[in-house]
Amino acid sequence: MTNLLSGEEQKQILNRGFSRRSLGKFASILTAGAALPFYNESAMAQLSMVKDIPADAVKINANENPLGPCPEAADAIHSIVQKGGRYLYDETFNFAGTLAGIEGVKPNYVIPYAGSSDPLHRAVLAYTSPTKSFVVADPGYEAGGRAAEYVGAKVVKVPLTKSFAHDVRAMAEADPNAGVIYVCNPNNPTGTLTSRADIEWILANKPKGSVLLLDEAYLHFSDATPCSDMVAADKELIILRTFSKLFGMAGLRAGAAIGRPDLLAKMQMYSAGALPVTGMVGAKVSLQQKSLVASRKKAMRAIRADTFDFLAKNNIEFIPSDSNCFMLNAKRSAHEFIGAMAKEKVYVGRSWPSMPTYSRITVGTADEMAKFQAAAKKVLA
Repeated sequence: MTNLLSGEEQKQILNRGFSRRSLGKFASILTAGAALPFYNESAMAQLSMVKDIPADAVKINANENPLGPCPEAADAIHSIVQKGGRYLYDETFNFAGTLAGIEGVKPNYVIPYAGSSDPLHRAVLAYTSPTKSFVVADPGYEAGGRAAEYVGAKVVKVPLTKSFAHDVRAMAEADPNAGVIYVCNPNNPTGTLTSRADIEWILANKPKGSVLLLDEAYLHFSDATPCSDMVAADKELIILRTFSKLFGMAGLRAGAAIGRPDLLAKMQMYSAGALPVTGMVGAKVSLQQKSLVASRKKAMRAIRADTFDFLAKNNIEFIPSDSNCFMLNAKRSAHEFIGAMAKEKVYVGRSWPSMPTYSRITVGTADEMAKFQAAAKKVLA
């Protein structure tokens, strides 16, 4: 399988301290698509892939948006399907140009991907190695850490602060040889924010030679200021965006990495293939709907506020969130809570090893959250 890598690519990988045995792992990631090789069966079960969910069940376990794509994007996707026999690269370029214009960066500062997990993994391949670690918050989104472990890079986990923000000072000091410092803002799974001042601080104080990987997958649900202006100022960070969350396109796969061209170039060595034209045209049209973000954020927040009121009135502990998910403390094994809720046909999200009694809950529709409330009240009685 290593023949999928050019001689120059193999040379660059070996020069970064990887063994020849690692070449096959790099190649397997490049050809895996969504079925990434470091997600074995047990890992996938721990994540949000639940089989045989009843059709009438409430599924609030995967941070999906039940609204789906906006009507304008859905129409554009439907219209493009008949042309799906061609690659239609121009749609990818048009999406990149549209996003670049909105973010205030040059077009070559945006590289489209099928979602944001793909560029997350590519950044790990490009910037970590046996001598360059991956620094991440705990609890935090696990995909980058799993990719790092798979290729033999060290993963350094840094606990969140008492306010559930990233402890940027501890992260900056965690490893002087860090390759990637990963900040998800708002954080997954806690839905909590790290201040712009802290992001500016870690960008200015991170170890020399490292890159700040800022995952803004849930940014649009919050009032946080995008950090794309830092990219425009040529800082050493790469921003990840996805259309899976607020824009409701999880199954359609669209996203992007935003960064300085020289930083993105290191990731592009590990990229291959055309992107789904349905995702590209859907993302472009979604960006063109000027009121979409505000209206969807307002609607989600109203449902979230009602849910938080219910939890508070019933003395159910939770972590207040600025995202479309939050952590609920079941005061017992989260696995037991998850199983008990499933028996009520309400499927809630997983737990993290550092928070074993907490389950991550996605904010669904008003009807879904009403069913969640009824089930939670019964299960936690």
